[in-house]
Amino acid sequence: MSAQVRKPTELSLDETLVAEAHELGLDVADAAEAGIARAVKAEKERRWKIENADAIQAANDYVAKHGLPLAKYRQA
Repeated sequence: MSAQVRKPTELSLDETLVAEAHELGLDVADAAEAGIARAVKAEKERRWKIENADAIQAANDYVAKHGLPLAKYRQA
């Protein structure tokens, strides 16, 4: 696995929040990176749903009209 390239970044963060994080022994940089990663993932998912809304609706309409494909093979 290759090493990730790190980019030094300057952020302005809430002073009280940073102090509390330090008091709890949290690594602020790691916590910030994890939060940004969650935000990026959530935004990608949101955009994917918008971009694929027609296909999702078509699939839902098909199931509403015809039932689940292979439903007869499902175990009760």
